[in-house]
Amino acid sequence: MRRPTARKPAKALVRPDYFPLENVLTRALPPALVGLSEFEQFHFIGFDLSQADLAGRRFTDCLFETCNLAGASLANTSLQNVAFDGCKLLGLQFTACRDLLFGVHFDRCQLDYALFGGKQMAGTRFEGCSLREADFADTDLTGSVFADCDLTGTLFENTKLAGADLCTARHLQLDPALNEVKGTRFALESLPGLLTKFGLVVE
Repeated sequence: MRRPTARKPAKALVRPDYFPLENVLTRALPPALVGLSEFEQFHFIGFDLSQADLAGRRFTDCLFETCNLAGASLANTSLQNVAFDGCKLLGLQFTACRDLLFGVHFDRCQLDYALFGGKQMAGTRFEGCSLREADFADTDLTGSVFADCDLTGTLFENTKLAGADLCTARHLQLDPALNEVKGTRFALESLPGLLTKFGLVVE
């Protein structure tokens, strides 16, 4: 009888960094692209998409840089290897995005109140982000990295954090009994946030 082979961990996505010159856009879409529903290898710079309706659109290997997407609608939106750098993403409901090939990167973004509940996000990297009161309930964050991120009030519940790196995250509060934390890396300074439910005082 053949033994079952061990499942290989998901390969980490490579942040998109190549964009055809005609796909590098600043502040607004040219008239020829207005109404387009699929964008591949586009670099959007300085766009104000706050409250925009992005429902049903597909973005593949794209980069949003210094864009404001606060309150945008992501209903059935496809984000396939999409990076956000220096963007305002306040309250975005990533839970509404399509699950198929969902993959994102975040650098220096404002993600306060964002909802990620239930998404498959193994290997996702958050660097220098504010994630105050973001929701990661039932999310797969296996092997993810939260580098220099503010996690004040961030919700982790039934979250897969095995192998994740939270060493430089700040203001972390997390109940190890309610989350999968095998191999998760924490800093010593995070200890009080892991013991909150026990009412202990760590000095």
